[in-house]
Amino acid sequence: MEGIRKIEFSRRELFALIAPLVVEQFFAISVGLADSLMVATVGDAAISAVSLVDSISNLMIYVFSAMAAGGAAVAGQYIGRRERENANNAGQHLIVLLLVTSAFFTALLYLFKTAILTAVFGRIDADVMAATDKYYAIVMASIPCIALYNGGAAIFRTMGRSDVSLKVSLLMNALNVGGNALLIFGYGMDVAGVAIPTLVSRAVAAAVILALLFNDALPLHLSDVRAFRYSPRLLKNILYISVPSGVENGMFHLGRLILFSLISTFGTASIVANAIGNTLGNFHCFAGQGLNLGLTTVVSQCVGAGDCDGARYYMRRLTKAGYALMAAVNLAIIAALPLIMRVYDVSPEGERLAVIVALIHGVASIFLWMPSFAIPTFLRAAGDARFTMLASMATMWLCRVLFAYVLGKWLGYGVVGVWVAHAILDWTVRSTVFYLRYRSGKWETKAIE
Repeated sequence: MEGIRKIEFSRRELFALIAPLVVEQFFAISVGLADSLMVATVGDAAISAVSLVDSISNLMIYVFSAMAAGGAAVAGQYIGRRERENANNAGQHLIVLLLVTSAFFTALLYLFKTAILTAVFGRIDADVMAATDKYYAIVMASIPCIALYNGGAAIFRTMGRSDVSLKVSLLMNALNVGGNALLIFGYGMDVAGVAIPTLVSRAVAAAVILALLFNDALPLHLSDVRAFRYSPRLLKNILYISVPSGVENGMFHLGRLILFSLISTFGTASIVANAIGNTLGNFHCFAGQGLNLGLTTVVSQCVGAGDCDGARYYMRRLTKAGYALMAAVNLAIIAALPLIMRVYDVSPEGERLAVIVALIHGVASIFLWMPSFAIPTFLRAAGDARFTMLASMATMWLCRVLFAYVLGKWLGYGVVGVWVAHAILDWTVRSTVFYLRYRSGKWETKAIE
């Protein structure tokens, strides 16, 4: 490894990197909302089927998107070292790793489909089970596709070409929404009209973004499969960051499923409030999530070059920008809450609880989201993924899940108690733990070998 080398990103370069990522996150959740509204027209069985199966498929997507980001951080560190060949090979190893692991887990999901559906959902109505079975059979085939898309998008972000991932994401979402509209409203299809566009759009996105990577002019590109050379050292470095990141994201989503199960015991109004809170919560955080994707690119290159002071500098800059973005977005949503609630035709109690939940999460997002999630993103990009995984899992199970039961069930605060445990207690503890780790400087010794 070379000595310390100064890494510099101009304001224009930072904007060109991060702005498309923020826009991409916004359109992704907006399209998801439109998607769910169209699904609602198919019937209760379809709504239930999509919700149930997506709770499983999203777990896989969370894991593979985190693995993709972790692998991209390795490539970014090699770029920072000016080791272009290693960076390029790391990108190829990441795509192969995602293809093999996603195909393996998808095969398990099909092989044990009946056992999974029975174990996770128990006894459900016959019409819901029939719709679930059909939706599951189609959508699960898309998991390797979305894993490969995430890998390709992460590689383009590492090169500073987040505009490419934005364009392909817009294509994918347009195909999904357009396909749903055509098959549901045009052909009157049932749950298959929701599933088929999901599979097709993800397959197209994966094919397009991988095809774009077969360009020798790019600093990170894919080569003919015959030119691929397996490197245990590169794979070890990728697994060093990507596996803890994937486990962390998987456990996070599992915790959400457990809390959803708890909230379902509080009654219909609480379930409705939680659903509205989750929808608004996506909008509360999209700006920070987009910024975090860019933060990975910047920090990994700085750390790879040995420029830890530079990494700190850009962390401060992007954190300030993140606070400003989060404040602007969340204050606008809070101000619009009376109008937003008019869109939902829910009971007065459901609306009251939804407003409380939205206020808790919205205000917490302004003050606590950045330290709670930007700092661990920084640590992962620097190679400190194992600590981040262990700390995240500990705070989630001890603060978010345990205290959700304490506040929500045992003390009787219901869905409000669950969201207090989630957005206030958990995020406060996370922020403290990760800030202390960041200040300790131990992450400076965690770069890849």
